[in-house]
Amino acid sequence: MFLIEYEKQFKEKLENYSLSKEQLQFTGTPSKAVELSNSDIDRHPILAIENNELVTFFVLHKNEGVKPYSENRKAILLRTFSTDFRHQGNGYAKQSLFLLPQFVRTQFPHINEIILAVNAKNISAQTLYKKCGYKDEGVRIMGKKGELIIMSFYL
Repeated sequence: MFLIEYEKQFKEKLENYSLSKEQLQFTGTPSKAVELSNSDIDRHPILAIENNELVTFFVLHKNEGVKPYSENRKAILLRTFSTDFRHQGNGYAKQSLFLLPQFVRTQFPHINEIILAVNAKNISAQTLYKKCGYKDEGVRIMGKKGELIIMSFYL
């Protein structure tokens, strides 16, 4: 598996990406995320590719994206994280999270922390993030879809 920033050559893969109703309770669609990134240079859509298939998707959001969750100006926000419904259960989400710190160190060398906001009701995602080294330091905020737990991974 490898991580790569979205480019137009991946448009068909993105259009074929599938999320379940349950997933859509907690995350946005990759197509919408890419659309938002087209007008915001601080949003970086990232694809996790395995055997030429798009299996996991997320956005890394700098600057203004981080502000609601952290005062660290050297942090980057992991958002819109999902695994294609047809590829769930194969460990791709975990693998992409393990690859992420080195990817961030290479692509964004000034960044010293990856943060994320996970819905308090999304227990499976919280468990995954903890297994991958993200720390819950007790910060909570209200989001559009309920209470959010802010988690950090220090680089």
